[in-house]
Amino acid sequence: MLNKILSGAEEIAIGGHVRPDGDCVGSCIGLYQYIADNYPEKKVTVYLEEIPDSFHFLKDTDKIKSEIPKDKVYDLFICLDCGSLDRLGFSAPLFENAAHTFCVDHHISNNKFAMDNVIVPDASSTSELVYGLLDAMRISKNTAEALYLGMVHDTGVFQYSCTSPDTMRAAAVLMEKGIDAPKIIHDTFYEKTYAQNQILGRSLLESIRFMDGKCIATSVSLKEMEFYGVKPKDLEGIVSQLRNTKDVKVAIFMYEVTANEYKVSLRSDDDVDVSCIAQYFGGGGHKKAAGFTMAGQPLDVLNNVSAQIAAQLKE
Repeated sequence: MLNKILSGAEEIAIGGHVRPDGDCVGSCIGLYQYIADNYPEKKVTVYLEEIPDSFHFLKDTDKIKSEIPKDKVYDLFICLDCGSLDRLGFSAPLFENAAHTFCVDHHISNNKFAMDNVIVPDASSTSELVYGLLDAMRISKNTAEALYLGMVHDTGVFQYSCTSPDTMRAAAVLMEKGIDAPKIIHDTFYEKTYAQNQILGRSLLESIRFMDGKCIATSVSLKEMEFYGVKPKDLEGIVSQLRNTKDVKVAIFMYEVTANEYKVSLRSDDDVDVSCIAQYFGGGGHKKAAGFTMAGQPLDVLNNVSAQIAAQLKE
């Protein structure tokens, strides 16, 4: 399928969702590397917002563009790990103006907004889906590093329920390319800066439980982020740590993006489908991991979300 999508396209843009995480960065850079290696006649550019520092070990991340050229029209825009057009952020105009569009994604909320789509909600990650589009024999070590990074992050190092035998088989092929898998896992998933550990500790210390201990929540304000010297990219993993709390069914993490506006991340077990809750509030995601943005104070967010959680738990 990839050969057909790429045929006739001389200039190609690749983009992913706002606040790019491991799967977004891994799938975008992995596909970029593959096209650059195997289709040298094509010009490819990746458009993403600022990525976490720990991901810069990937080859060519220094070539990522965070601004779009004026009046540029691409032959093809490939959208990866993005459930809707508005989630593309600053690169959305390039998508809208492109002659052809292609989306690869695993968000259940994706409405197939591109001209051609590969949407598999049950897949572990977009990186695994991208791997499935490639000729494994032509995957370089650099491509393998990127795709492995993406799979590691969206599976929680292969521990989430989305991890399938196919996921493990794909990871094995990537490891056979000579990548340092343990180092990728340690340096990008587990290792934290001192400031990241401080804000994590503060978030856990200030967390509250409610609904008879079934839910746990915490929030970080802009003022607190400034005090600790952290950015949104440094908050990765806090909601997952909250979800590890015994007897908790839903974890809620909120951080302020602008004055009185919060980005809300949800994690759950099998009893609550947080993708439905996120979609209700204009967001999206997966059954056990989703998010949205809401205006107001943290207590306002919790009051609204609690009603949706309670409705599911009563079913």
